[in-house]
Amino acid sequence: MEDQRGCKPEITYPCLWQYRIIGEDRATMIQAITAGVAASACTIKDANVSSGGRYISLSLEVTVDSDAERLCIYQLLAGHPAIRMVL
Repeated sequence: MEDQRGCKPEITYPCLWQYRIIGEDRATMIQAITAGVAASACTIKDANVSSGGRYISLSLEVTVDSDAERLCIYQLLAGHPAIRMVL
């Protein structure tokens, strides 16, 4: 991720990282999250529902120890069929 000047932000690990996960079915999304991240090691909270009610978003907070771990979690979530988007 780069900032507006084209520089990569400095991230000090370990750190608490937040992902916003968007999909259609809350239960299936939570199953996808816990398949990639230990449920005891993360916090999952309801975030928003789209105006039409079709999409929901969840907030996932997890401590990551490295860039590789942070990106691996992102890729696991983004590649799951129950998840439409990861921010």
